[in-house]
Amino acid sequence: MEYKELIEAIRVKFHETCLSNKFLRWGKPMNPYTLSVIGIIKGIPEGCVMTYGQIAELAGSPGGARQVVRILHSLSKPYELPWHRVVNAKGEIVIKNEEFRFIQMLHLQNEGVVCDDDGRVDLKIYRFIPDLRRCRDKLGELPAF
Repeated sequence: MEYKELIEAIRVKFHETCLSNKFLRWGKPMNPYTLSVIGIIKGIPEGCVMTYGQIAELAGSPGGARQVVRILHSLSKPYELPWHRVVNAKGEIVIKNEEFRFIQMLHLQNEGVVCDDDGRVDLKIYRFIPDLRRCRDKLGELPAF
C-alpha cells in the first residue's frame, strides 16, 4: 500500500470510529478534519514532538498549520490533548505568553525532550514520524477516545 493510500485508509477508519461515537462540539458532529487532528495529536508519544504543519498534512490539509493551532487552542482542555508536544516547523515553541511558554518547556523536559534556552527542540532527534507499517497493522484497532 502506498503512503497516500495508507494515510487515506487510516483517515477513513478513524472518521468511522469517531462518527460512530458521535463526537460532538457544541451539539453538532465535528468535521472529519478536526477529528483527524485530535487523533493525530493524541497519538504523539511521550518524549516526542510533531509540527503543526506535519499534523495538518497527515490530517489531509497540507498548508493547514493554522487550523491545527486553532484546534489546539479550543480543544486541548476538553479532549486532554498533549498540546505541549506540538511545535512549529523550526522546532520552536511559539507561545508568546512567558508563563505558558515555560510550562510547555517544563512538560517537554519532564518527558525527556531537551529544549534550548530559546524554547527550541531538535526535530532531528525528537520529531515523531508515525510508523506506517504499525499503522497499517492496527488499522482495524483504532481506539475511540
